Amino acid sequence: MSIRAILLVRILFAVTVAAVSARAATVEDLDVRSEKMGRGIPVTVITPDVYSQSADTRFPVVYALHGAGGDNVSFAGPDRALRALADRYHVVVVCPDGGLTSWWLDSPIDPNYQYETFVARELVAFMDQRFRTLATRDKRAIVGGSMGGHGACYIGIRNKAVFGAVGNIYGGVDLRPFPDNWDIKLRIGSRQEQPANWERFTVVYHLDGLKDGELAIISMIGSNDFFLQVNRDFNAMLQKQGIQHYYIEAKGSHDVPFQNEAFGVLFRFFDGYFKTGVGAL
Repeated sequence: MSIRAILLVRILFAVTVAAVSARAATVEDLDVRSEKMGRGIPVTVITPDVYSQSADTRFPVVYALHGAGGDNVSFAGPDRALRALADRYHVVVVCPDGGLTSWWLDSPIDPNYQYETFVARELVAFMDQRFRTLATRDKRAIVGGSMGGHGACYIGIRNKAVFGAVGNIYGGVDLRPFPDNWDIKLRIGSRQEQPANWERFTVVYHLDGLKDGELAIISMIGSNDFFLQVNRDFNAMLQKQGIQHYYIEAKGSHDVPFQNEAFGVLFRFFDGYFKTGVGAL
């Protein structure tokens, strides 16, 4: 996609947000039990305005994973895009708390950080029981920003029977260049002492087992982002393996304005996937 096309998407997204600002997506904060971690995990659920208008209509679900230092309410504020996008595309958006710096994985050294299991198993099961969801993989997407971008790709690729589409916004999709950042070593051990963990808990390690057509994948990152190179490498690896996907670079940085714009692009991609089985822009 060209930069010109990205600018057009930005304009369209701004119009979309203005058009739905008068609608009333419902934001609900819940406590979801994790049996594996033995405690409740805060989860914010955004249901579109049309959810309350019918007692039997079921909806696709987008699971949105926050970045390092965030929490379950990070994406749900009025300055974030997800309320408007839930209304625009008639989807339920689920925002779990990721323990600040869980990296959305099952830590091999800390039983209090078992977030792949929580998201892919426990939370999905809870949502399908509690809410009127379309409980099939082709009606589920997972997306995230920064640490959440890593989590969305990592969980999505490893749980293809659960999620059909994956969205990555400036994700830390390769942990290895950052051995001393964002508490990663507290989750998987230091790179010096546990080098194998730095391979098997990073996204790119799992690409060898991915086949074309198994997932609808889209990534978007800004040209001034500190994760730019690892995302370019991720794109190159997908290309080398012949896996069709969308990869978009646009002017921007690692910040909320870029993330909001990227969410607008990615949710349009998810909408196409939910309707046709093919992610497209």
